[in-house]
Amino acid sequence: MVKRGPGRRAVLAGLGALSLAPRAAVAKEYIDLNWTDLLPEGQPAMPPALQELLQHDGPGLSSQQPPSQGVRVDWNGEIVRLPGYIVPIDYSGSGVTAFILVPFVGACVHVPPPPANQLVFVTTSEPYESSGLFEAINVIGMFGTSSMSTQLADIAYALSADRIEPF
Repeated sequence: MVKRGPGRRAVLAGLGALSLAPRAAVAKEYIDLNWTDLLPEGQPAMPPALQELLQHDGPGLSSQQPPSQGVRVDWNGEIVRLPGYIVPIDYSGSGVTAFILVPFVGACVHVPPPPANQLVFVTTSEPYESSGLFEAINVIGMFGTSSMSTQLADIAYALSADRIEPF
């Protein structure tokens, strides 16, 4: 028989009180970013409509990637939340464990990739079962600058995901 002392009840009561607290009263555990936050000061974002004007047939899409004009280091080492879409790179079982987070549907797959400073390489130890390329998600985890190249695109940022959830 396991003894349950008053200490455990006090802890459970405290947890219950936390769940009743207004959401605003609970400290935010991450910084909300959007894609324009990743652009250096004064650099315009490349709108998806412009992507459609690029040639879709002919050489590989990665060869049509516009040059990146720098990165922002403001959030290096911070826990952030960033929305986007998955372009899978690596799987484990039925879940994706590495992917490129992109700002709009079809980036890197159906249209040329955006500049490297608009792409984030995401890794996760817990495979995420994605419902496909059209699923909008939020990724929460440790963020930083990185320079890597895949067959799909050059990438300027990395994020080690603690949590992936629907947008």
